[in-house]
Amino acid sequence: MTVMYDDVVAAAGRIEGHAVRTPVVEISEGLFLKLETLQHSGSFKARGAFNRMLSAHVPDAGVIAASGGNHGLAVAYAARALGVRAEIFVPEVCAPVKVAGLRALGAHVTRTGAIYSEAAEAAAKRAAQTGALQVHAYDHPDVVAGQGTLGLEVVEQTGGVDTILVAVGGGGLVAGVTAGVRGGARVVAVEPELIPTLHEALKAGGPVPVGVSGVAADALGATRLGALAYDIVSAAGVESVLVTDEAIEAARRALWAEHRVAAEHAGATATPRWRTASTPASRASGSRWWCAAPTPTPRPWCDGSAVGVLRRGERA
Repeated sequence: MTVMYDDVVAAAGRIEGHAVRTPVVEISEGLFLKLETLQHSGSFKARGAFNRMLSAHVPDAGVIAASGGNHGLAVAYAARALGVRAEIFVPEVCAPVKVAGLRALGAHVTRTGAIYSEAAEAAAKRAAQTGALQVHAYDHPDVVAGQGTLGLEVVEQTGGVDTILVAVGGGGLVAGVTAGVRGGARVVAVEPELIPTLHEALKAGGPVPVGVSGVAADALGATRLGALAYDIVSAAGVESVLVTDEAIEAARRALWAEHRVAAEHAGATATPRWRTASTPASRASGSRWWCAAPTPTPRPWCDGSAVGVLRRGERA
């Protein structure tokens, strides 16, 4: 099972009117931000959540999901919008403000397990008991296709790009974007050194367990890459770049200090890569970058799932 370009196009039509076509702004010469935290629930995750629910029959028991916070918010938002019940399992490390956001959206919330995988196991058991529709955070074709609609928008809003930088946890976004750009752009995955799910999977020839720690663990804290994501990105030749927690922290501070963009750590993860490559020594004159990131918002639980794009004529 995989996700193709046509699946992403179909998802775009399916979620039209439900998800927001988020704007792109130029914050410096040739450097753009796509403000994906203006998406419903504050992150790209709403795209996949809506596509999953609109692609399947939702039983009376509603939907169930495990999440580090952002996926759960998206599922809760989509469930409320579609008039169905939502039950969300989150690990103990989930930020309290995200738990509050989930409850404000009407979801029933269970905090269990030290890490995401333990919450996911509990959610799967609960779904088996109730018959609720599971909405996986990243390892389901409908979810991946929904996330890939962001890639379609990148191409349409920029007129075509060479390179896209994508922050990676479980791999749903990088897989969806890879499918959505259909080989028309080079995709580079950016991961925290302390949660290298894709990096280790590419080394091992398949998803393997990794440790989960560091500043981005609450949102990028998958213990292994999704099998679907691995199949898609490995076939497309997606490479992984690792960044330190210190670099993520510095990028997060710079987003606010220089651009008044408020990002959580996961949202700033791809930022160190384009900041490095956008220095005068490493950028050709006239090159243009595009990056999705969060903006200041009254929804403090908003994610920033950063995605960077480099225009034609430049390499990341």
